[in-house]
Amino acid sequence: MTVHVVGSINLDTIVRVAVFPAPGETVLGSAARRVIGGKGANQALAATAAGARTTFTGAVGDDEAGRDALAQLRGAGIDIGGVRTTDAATGIALIAVDPSGENTIIVASGANALVDPSWCDRLALEAGDVVLVQGEVPVAAIDAAAAAAALGGARFVLNLAPPVEVSATTLAVCDPLVVNEHEASALGIAVDSAGGRVRSLVITLGAAGSAYADAQGKGTLPAAPAEVVDTIGAGDAFTGALAAALAGGAGLPAAVEAGAAYAAEIIGAVGANALAGSALISGSAS
Repeated sequence: MTVHVVGSINLDTIVRVAVFPAPGETVLGSAARRVIGGKGANQALAATAAGARTTFTGAVGDDEAGRDALAQLRGAGIDIGGVRTTDAATGIALIAVDPSGENTIIVASGANALVDPSWCDRLALEAGDVVLVQGEVPVAAIDAAAAAAALGGARFVLNLAPPVEVSATTLAVCDPLVVNEHEASALGIAVDSAGGRVRSLVITLGAAGSAYADAQGKGTLPAAPAEVVDTIGAGDAFTGALAAALAGGAGLPAAVEAGAAYAAEIIGAVGANALAGSALISGSAS
């Protein structure tokens, strides 16, 4: 089966800092790297690494960042036939990482804001496929992807990060909705109250693991053991590997376990650098 990602593509600039700056403060960073990112691209790379056949629908700019992103996705074996080149610049993200591996992220959507709902009509879906979407594309495109999945007999997985207001119809076909504890709070959703709003739910809890609920029941899983080097991309690694496991026929608990294992592998490496190659642009590589 196939994981069809409808999502964002960014060029990330990652800087390591001793402390995060306070408002109006300037701090010096020890390294800066440029990495292909965006939740869509990260999750597609993770799904592919987890063994899934993966297609991508999204948008980039007619610029070096967009060309580099497409080359990396193509090189990973992802079908990029659904990626359009637009007049807008490729999306960018500015990321600061502190010594504990925590991060802050600012995203400028660029071409990602032009992902068109009509593009979802061209998804070549088969029963048992997974359609995977994130909150970094327009709400209309998220809703269209959910409708296409329902019509095509595919499983719809929505990582609603950042939280945006999608239709109740879209929420109702989420299987699962994947959010972290902050996003779950913003949405007013919990494992105990998921029934009726979504088909299934996964809430990631960082070092505390994850909680899940579906028609068969609910449960929690501890985080897989890992030495934290960099948390960038951990949530995307989790979601991409979970989607791959679901496309392979796994039940929700097993898919959550697969996601947790891959996320642990990523945070024990160099975060998003483990999902996609990077190029040093300034500073030290250490």
